Amino acid sequence: MGTSTPRTFVVAVNNTKVVQDNFFSSACLRSNHPHQVILQEGWASASLAYNDAIERSQNDVIVFAHQDIILPEQWTSDLDRALHGLESSDPNWGVIGCYGETLADNGRGYIYSSGLGLLGQPFEQPAPVQTLDEIVLILRKGSGIRFDPGLPHFHLYGTDICMRAESMGKRNYVIPAFCIHNTRQPLVLPTEFYECHRRIRRIWWDRLPIRSTCLTITRSNVWLYRRRINELLLEYVKRKQVGGHRRDDVPGLIEEVNGLLERRRCDGSSAQEWKQTAAPLSKLTIE
Repeated sequence: MGTSTPRTFVVAVNNTKVVQDNFFSSACLRSNHPHQVILQEGWASASLAYNDAIERSQNDVIVFAHQDIILPEQWTSDLDRALHGLESSDPNWGVIGCYGETLADNGRGYIYSSGLGLLGQPFEQPAPVQTLDEIVLILRKGSGIRFDPGLPHFHLYGTDICMRAESMGKRNYVIPAFCIHNTRQPLVLPTEFYECHRRIRRIWWDRLPIRSTCLTITRSNVWLYRRRINELLLEYVKRKQVGGHRRDDVPGLIEEVNGLLERRRCDGSSAQEWKQTAAPLSKLTIE
């Protein structure tokens, strides 16, 4: 493995087995890596946990990841390459990540997610988005961007911090850095999610609509009503609340994903096709 520039990785943890089985199985974070890892346990919200970690970070570039994210060996090299490109094209960038949304088209990025499979297609350069999914968020300590300490729980903080970066005149990007999200994929979102939705909608009223990977936040709330109706159908008619389950056999999952990637490479899918084929998490989750 090549030497990578030291970065800080931050993970909010509520299950030590999940973080050990998944995040710490990341090939780029095994023995002798140069990175700082901060595990945040027992916090009331992601925003509070992450703001605390920013202050304790020893490095300027900070990677916030879910505890069930698996990063391939080349992931840090992919990050370094993307950062180098942004230094030339947009040195004032705000937040970057592995999957995001725009208002104009479907989701952007290239990842694997449990229950959904491969999302998107390979691409070469950072692509601008309105918001990023919370699975991976990356910012610079020196940028002055911070999470909203008043945002409760652990939902939509990726949406909020992207809007905060935009309000500071910065653009947000998806970068070509493939990762695996070994998650339990809920089809019915908890009450806490909708509490976060209400705060985002109120704070960013003048910037609406905002498209997240779960739903589009609007003044009319029509997307919210659609989602709630779909959730009621799933819960009480179809009796299905989970779209995908977390795999306990992480080595087997990694081998399976590698096989999917190889088959896709053999199929000859071009990098230019990814915008047309990337599926929004919101659509795949609801329907």
